[in-house]
Amino acid sequence: MIDVWAPRAGRVRLRRPGLPDVDLARDAHRAGWWVADVALDHGDEYGFVLGEDDTLRPDPRSRWQPRGVHEASAFFDLSRFAWSDRGWAGRGLEGGLVYELHVGTFTPEGTLDAAIGRLEHLVELGVTHVELLPVNAFNGVWNWGYDGVLWFAVHHAYGGPGAYQRFVDAAHAAGLAVVQDVVYNHLGPSGNHLPAFGPYLRDAERTTWGASVQLEERNVRDTLLDNVTMWFADYHVDALRLDAVHALKDHSAVHILEELAQRADLLSAELGRPLTLIAESDLNDPTLFVRREDGGYGVTAQWNDDWHHAVHVALTGETSGYYTDFAAPNALAKVWTEGFFHDGTWSSFRGSRHGAPIPADVPTWRLVTFAQDHDQIGNRATGDRLSQTLSWDRLAVAAVLTLTAAGTPMIFHGEEWGASTPWQFFTSHPEPDLGEATAKGRIAEFARMGWGDSVVPDPQDPATFYRSKLDWSEASTGEHARLLGLYRTLARLRRERPELADSSFGSLDARVETPHETDAAHRAFRLRRGPLEVLVNLTAAARPFAVDPASEVILSTSDDALAVSAGVIVVPPDSAVIAAPGPGASRDEPRGIPS
Repeated sequence: MIDVWAPRAGRVRLRRPGLPDVDLARDAHRAGWWVADVALDHGDEYGFVLGEDDTLRPDPRSRWQPRGVHEASAFFDLSRFAWSDRGWAGRGLEGGLVYELHVGTFTPEGTLDAAIGRLEHLVELGVTHVELLPVNAFNGVWNWGYDGVLWFAVHHAYGGPGAYQRFVDAAHAAGLAVVQDVVYNHLGPSGNHLPAFGPYLRDAERTTWGASVQLEERNVRDTLLDNVTMWFADYHVDALRLDAVHALKDHSAVHILEELAQRADLLSAELGRPLTLIAESDLNDPTLFVRREDGGYGVTAQWNDDWHHAVHVALTGETSGYYTDFAAPNALAKVWTEGFFHDGTWSSFRGSRHGAPIPADVPTWRLVTFAQDHDQIGNRATGDRLSQTLSWDRLAVAAVLTLTAAGTPMIFHGEEWGASTPWQFFTSHPEPDLGEATAKGRIAEFARMGWGDSVVPDPQDPATFYRSKLDWSEASTGEHARLLGLYRTLARLRRERPELADSSFGSLDARVETPHETDAAHRAFRLRRGPLEVLVNLTAAARPFAVDPASEVILSTSDDALAVSAGVIVVPPDSAVIAAPGPGASRDEPRGIPS
């Protein structure tokens, strides 16, 4: 049976190549739904014609758009694939290491099948969760993925739904959980036929990226819930990353996030494996991940931009825009020990107080922490990574901070070897007017920030996309290989050291060793995970740290680091040391050496 929700249509016809149109009838039991007793076989192309307009439109719940989002849908028979992951028990987020990648730029081929060939690299790195930027269908050949217009279809240039099945199955065979980034707060500007069918969107309330999704409409909510079911049940995905949930405008009695969490919990019980929801939010509101029985929405975890901002400022010294407040001497220490920097404090960027404290009983792994991600790189004018501005020594410190912090660490593809390739904002809108408007808007945005148009890449230029692809030959050479080795060592330490597995906020402590230093990029920090200490020296001179005389250096990013001598570790400039108590060490906090 074919059915479609199209309350805005006075007539709905099913159109298939070479066959006469079939009129759908109104469903007597579901308002706004149309049905026809028609069976489709795998690969059969079809679409809907609404009213007296003769335009063929794809199925709003299409799984397969082999010729793009303006063309006919194709029926995809999920049962044709023979899954081999029957023994996969799933993997929760606790104790995990997330690897974020963009399918189109992760490999030269830019496909899901090509990405399968790189899964062993992730396993050797120590990754537990591979996170894909959005893969749902969009108009054009390449973009970031956040302009999708069909929630259920996997983008054809990545290989479509069949390739997606193969990727998830291969990831599970390698012991990797799969996280899929999904966008429920808006739809893209090109190829969006959904408003012709029904009130999916509302122009009265808009997000930064377009019209807001009409979440008060029950059928729209059910569409999103069914989409969650598709990823978890049909495609065997382990977690969903929910894009920009602060842009979900919902005035319903039960918030859509709570309904999504309820659906995930029900599916988890039904499927017998853990299922995870990770929210991207700039609200600093722990209501997101507080359990429903305690008054929260029950989402599993959230990205922590505050942690990124504090680390970025400490490493680079950049203090403009939203980085301004993170120039405070205690910024890194606070996010290390409390999660949020803005937890009810004044935000100069927003011009208001922002955020709320995280309850002490919330486990730290519910915060996903990172020094780089697709947004924080790609939304810079030239898409420059930390590796394009920082020394190897500082990149090594970034690795230590990322993989010893108490949250769930995440790294962005190529970060692990300090990739020299940028990751820029790229689009391939087929419509000349939209493409030109996108390019001009991007240049104007950064012109307001003092960047000339000569340094802002044209997002429509194919070269912008191609230069953003990883160069895998780098990973095995010179300092790239050295940095990759450090990431692998840190990931192993994270698995082996019990202090790095402790998820209680009470086990954390931090001290700024240079509290009067005004230069945000030249400070020293003592960061603790229980008895384990992370000693960070970003000053221009070697710095002594007092430690227990029985302490042992278990990792140093510098070949010049000195061993413990008379209760002191001398940490060279721009380096980090991890020290752990040896036999007979005291658990008392060591005294700091005055500046």
